[in-house]
Formats: sequence, C-alpha cells, structure tokens
Amino acid sequence: MGISLPRSPLLTAATVALATCAVAATAAPALAAQAGGGPSGGGRPGGGGKPTVVLVHGAFADASGWDAVVERLLADGFPVLAPPNELRGVANDAASVAELLKSIIGPIVLAGHSYGGAVITQAAAGNPNVQALVYVSAFMPDVGESPAELSAKFTGSELGTSLNPVPFKDRGGSGTDLYIRNDRFHDVFAADLPESRARRMAAEQRPVSEAGFGEKLTAAAWHDIPSWFVVSGQDKAIAPDLERFEAERGRSRTVEVDSSHVSMMSHPDVVTRQIREAASTSRGGSDGRDGRDGRDGRDGRNGRDGTAPAELAATGSPAQALAAVGAASATALLSGAVLARVARRRGTR
Repeated sequence: MGISLPRSPLLTAATVALATCAVAATAAPALAAQAGGGPSGGGRPGGGGKPTVVLVHGAFADASGWDAVVERLLADGFPVLAPPNELRGVANDAASVAELLKSIIGPIVLAGHSYGGAVITQAAAGNPNVQALVYVSAFMPDVGESPAELSAKFTGSELGTSLNPVPFKDRGGSGTDLYIRNDRFHDVFAADLPESRARRMAAEQRPVSEAGFGEKLTAAAWHDIPSWFVVSGQDKAIAPDLERFEAERGRSRTVEVDSSHVSMMSHPDVVTRQIREAASTSRGGSDGRDGRDGRDGRDGRNGRDGTAPAELAATGSPAQALAAVGAASATALLSGAVLARVARRRGTR
C-alpha cells in the first residue's frame, strides 16, 4: 500500500533544488574532461603543456613504422597522432592531413617520412599552430616541384628500378599503383633492419599512386616554419645528396645518421631527439626566423607565439564553467536542505 504525502510548494521547491543539484553533479565530469581533467582531455590532443606531435608516414608503408618513435614520445608526455596517409597524391593527402591539423588545439610539431615529407610541406601551409616541421629521410619540395621531379635531380636512388606497377580501378577512375618488388624491398628500403622484418614489411606494404607521386606542390610551408631534418646516409630510396640539398635549401637544423631509408625504425633515438628539439623551439626558432615579420619569433598574423587563440576565450574557460557548476550545485543543495527542514517543521505543527 502506497503512502500519500501532502503536496506542498515547499516540498516541490526542495525537490526541484535537489534535482538541479543532481543535474549539475552529472554535468561536472563532462566539463572536467573538457578542461583537461578527464582521460580524454576534451576528446582532442593538444591544449596542454607540450605540443601535439603528428607523424605522417610515406609510401610503401603505414603508420606502424613510427612505433618506436611514438613509444618514446608518449613516455616523454607528448600527445601523439600517427594518422593514415592515403597515398593518392600530394593534393589529396595534404588536404586530408590539413583537416586533421585544424582539429588539434594548441601548438603542433609535424613530422613526415619519405613521401610524407611532401605531404606535410603542403598540409602545414597557412596553419599558425604548426610550430615546427621535421623531415625524416624525406622529400621536401618547393612550390611547383613534385617528389618524382626532385628524385630525378640526384643520383643514388635505386627505387625507380625496383618498382612493380599495378593497374587499379576505383570510384575516382583508374590509374597505376606502385609497389616495391618483394625481392628488392630489404636492400632498397630497409637494409639495416633484420631481413625477416623487411619481408613482413614488403608483404604488408601500401602502394602509392603513380600519378599522385608526380603532382607538383602548390604551397611550401618550410619557407615560413622552422624545419629539422634527419638525413639518412645509406638511403637507397631517396638519394642522400637530395636530402642534404633539401635540408640546406630549407635552412633545416640537420643531423645525418648512417641509416637506410627507415631511420625512424633503425635509429628511433636520433629521430625522437630531433622531434624533441623541434618541440622545445617556438615558431620562429632561436634565430628569430619566422618568414612573415622577422621579429622575435612571434607569428605575424596573431601577434603572439604562433599558437591559436583559446577556443573559449569569449565565454570563459572550461575550468571556469566547472567552478560555476560547482557553485550552483552547492547553492541548490543548501537551498534544498533549508526548504526540506522548513517543511518538516510545518508538518509537526
């Protein structure tokens, strides 16, 4: 048998107050996550004390090639992303990476391996959050240059004679994909890795579009953004002399390592060190080079240190919102307790 309680405006008010408290308490964890207090930090990397490192892989590979570098960066407390590179051509791939970069809050260090260097060169253009570019055994084209064109400028690459062209058809039409022949993969791509590992990499390789590999860049971010370079002295996929030329032309802070094309796998400590150094330098670098206003490392567009304006600057930070919810919760709880006490006193009269 149910118990019927007398309806009272005071009891109703108390119920509403307690309900408000419950809602506020429920909302608080979500706001805490947005403020960086939750495990996701608001669902997007960045916004903390260290820049987000974005690692872009090259042709004939996937993001797993960055595993050893990712492990080290995560241990150092860096937010890290290693997205898939579609390998359909510089214009397509750079547009995809550029959209990802726009979703990241705070400063970014953008690294590219091999063909991924061409992709980051175009993807970073116009993004004030990208504070540094890191090229690892990579193409670093200028506007109007393609990776294929750069390759032809220097001798030392054995990639051209090691490729297996395979026709493809997809929703966009048809074309030719390029693979490295399995019998040449170890020698050309990963000579300083165990042969058994190179065999697995060859079996799992991802092809690059032949037409896309020949696309000319329409932007070159290294003119405006400080760059670092890891030159691989034993590279047979990209000629070491080409890598040296690119690094010198781009005024990159350069280290050379006695490595095959996959230096981020065979020498991850060297590559990680270059990324750490890039992350510790504000946009404009210690030499004050910025490319837009030539002043003290500030970004010429927003007059600050190259980082984006705070997302919630106009309405208050998530932490302030959380504090407001906490205050509302306390007020609602106190009001509910007072009203309930008054109601009990009246009920005894």
